[in-house]
Amino acid sequence: MNRSLPDLSRFEIECLRRLWSRGDASIRDVHSDLPDPPSYSTVRKIFERLEAKGAIERVRLDGKAWVYRSRVSSSDMIRKEIRRLLDTLFDGSARPLVAHLADMDDLSLDDLKELEKRLGDDTDQTGHGEVDEK
Repeated sequence: MNRSLPDLSRFEIECLRRLWSRGDASIRDVHSDLPDPPSYSTVRKIFERLEAKGAIERVRLDGKAWVYRSRVSSSDMIRKEIRRLLDTLFDGSARPLVAHLADMDDLSLDDLKELEKRLGDDTDQTGHGEVDEK
């Protein structure tokens, strides 16, 4: 998905995550998936905003209800949101974020091993054995 990704609110992302997990879904489906959901009309309004922003599209009618599908991939939106977090809180650097996660005990030893493996895989693919420091 090469086009520009929309800026979304936290709740818009939460609704979009429910849509990603279902593939195609009606507003009622997503509403029922939300923990402690707001009113149905609030979720309907969020869907209108997501559609206006180009994040979702109507794909078919199921009875009287529209069924929607995401127009943005979860991985692209996650990357965008992580970049926004890094730029906003950490001047674009991931190192302080990882340090905070470790300090908060939100990273297990298994998580760190997986990160190390992924970084090793990236290094193997690029042919570079060292990472340049800024």
